[in-house]
Amino acid sequence: MENNKITRVTKLLLDIMFFAGIIVAATIPLSFKFFGKYNDYFEKFYFQLVIIFFISGVFAILILGELRKMFSTVLKDDCFVESNVISLKRMSIYSFAIVAVTLFRLFIYFTPSVSIIVIVFLIAGLFSRVLAIVFDKAVSYKRENDFTI
Repeated sequence: MENNKITRVTKLLLDIMFFAGIIVAATIPLSFKFFGKYNDYFEKFYFQLVIIFFISGVFAILILGELRKMFSTVLKDDCFVESNVISLKRMSIYSFAIVAVTLFRLFIYFTPSVSIIVIVFLIAGLFSRVLAIVFDKAVSYKRENDFTI
């Protein structure tokens, strides 16, 4: 019972983050114009930052979308399915894409947070890829077990 409650709360948080992410990504040009009044960095590199953050935001939204799909299988109590393997592979690609886009920001302006973002999404991409392999094995074991019964 407790696990189901935690899963539902996590799914709700993912839903909120997904829709909030869409709103944030859509308002990046306006937000950066506003921040440009108070920070020269946003004014000087406005166009480049809008592109970098918008593309990264889209990939982050795609990751959240895949997590939402996966959580729906968790709520159905059927996690080890091929669609979750595909979602994990996509999430790794999206994470690596965020790394690539964020690396361009290093050429504009280096901050320690850029390095941390690169490391976090590199690890997330690798972790998602490994989990995809694990889930793929679990799906094949489940299929074999279903055929045995």
